[in-house]
Amino acid sequence: MIQEFRLPDLGEGLTDAEVVQWLVAPGDTVTLNQTLAEVETAKAVVELPSPYDGTVATLHAEAGDTVEVGAPLIAFDVAGAETAAPAQAGAEQADAATSAKTADAADAAEEKTPPNLVGYGAAPSSKARPARRARRAAAPSTPTDTAVLEAAPHDVLPEAPASAPIGDRPRSTPPVRAYAKRQGIDLVLVAAEVGDRVITRDDIDAYAERIGGHVDAESPAQPAPTSVFGETSERETRIPIRGVRKHTAAAMVQSAFTAPHVTTFHTVDVTATMDLIASLRADRSLSEHRIGPLVIVAKAVCLALGRTPGLNSRWDEEAGEIVQPHYVDLGIAAATERGLIVPNIRDAHRMTVPQLADAVSALTETARSGKTSPADLAGGTFSITNIGVFGIDAGTPILPPGQSGILAVGAVRRMPWEHNGEIALRQVMTLSLSFDHRIVDGAEGARFVKGVADILEEPGRAMLLG
Repeated sequence: MIQEFRLPDLGEGLTDAEVVQWLVAPGDTVTLNQTLAEVETAKAVVELPSPYDGTVATLHAEAGDTVEVGAPLIAFDVAGAETAAPAQAGAEQADAATSAKTADAADAAEEKTPPNLVGYGAAPSSKARPARRARRAAAPSTPTDTAVLEAAPHDVLPEAPASAPIGDRPRSTPPVRAYAKRQGIDLVLVAAEVGDRVITRDDIDAYAERIGGHVDAESPAQPAPTSVFGETSERETRIPIRGVRKHTAAAMVQSAFTAPHVTTFHTVDVTATMDLIASLRADRSLSEHRIGPLVIVAKAVCLALGRTPGLNSRWDEEAGEIVQPHYVDLGIAAATERGLIVPNIRDAHRMTVPQLADAVSALTETARSGKTSPADLAGGTFSITNIGVFGIDAGTPILPPGQSGILAVGAVRRMPWEHNGEIALRQVMTLSLSFDHRIVDGAEGARFVKGVADILEEPGRAMLLG
């Protein structure tokens, strides 16, 4: 019996998703909760589990297609779905009409059971508890029919070395899988060489070089040709607006034309902060924590928000109120291969410097791997964007929707600076604060920036704030 699986609601009011890649093909046999595909929403890459045991009949979308929530995504041929209800004593004597009615009732009951949402698994068709699918320890033998290999590239693996057993799916992150797809390289073949570990970009580059393939070294966020003008036959390149890029653009337009932005700048001597960071990094007890300028700025921001709560507020148009949280959910803007996202550190105001360092490291690693959940991208109260990592000193950041303040942190530079009545080489940084002028006036914005700057100039002042 053919069962349709429709794209479920992936949360946070998202209405569609783009198919990044299929991990199955028509004719493949799948088990309950086996990963079928990766889809990219406006906020994250999500793996879709199978709601059935059966055979893939039809794929209703190709990789790169955008599918609306509720639209058919994949069809399964579920074995035994047309079987009648369990046999009873003396069923041999039951007439055919009774058996047919029983079967119809069973089918109707099954059709009324919708597949579970992503993240909750899928309900089995019987009351028996489904067994967890075990990973295969080694690849099956390679069939000689090349047509079979093309039809099911993720289920039929080429012969692998005995010393490097491969699981039923190569281990890699979504950005790496997308990178391999752009290069036209099958990760299964790469996994057969590197063994049972997470595949990296370097592995893909090394494999491509060995087989004489072409590797595009340009960032996937900029898919235009890396060559100079005139080396291609096309006059222009058209890039579809989708996924994170589409969501970010809509959010920025909404924010720019809803909240009246004001930006103020302040350059601060952070030599004492950089000395503090050097001493913390030299402390063996803190060696596991990656404490850098962004972490110290984050701590300074949390302390300064306690004295200027307007920067940690939001404008509620419908209620006609300014909502002022008594906590700080600190957003950290992250430039990923899929675009700019702003995941949040919950209750950042309660964290120590080492705890903030761990939270920033975990947030960044998750964002770059494409695993940030929609829940982690919602509900921030204030944000920081670190433009200094790109060598930029200052800018005019746009507010994330629903927030009244965002601080851009510039690069740390050694410059001639007035210090103790003399000119000396000091390490300086420029802070750029954009705020919602409906909530925050110029005086409060200036107090906030000055409060952050005072802590960075003299980190010991943090002991006086609370």
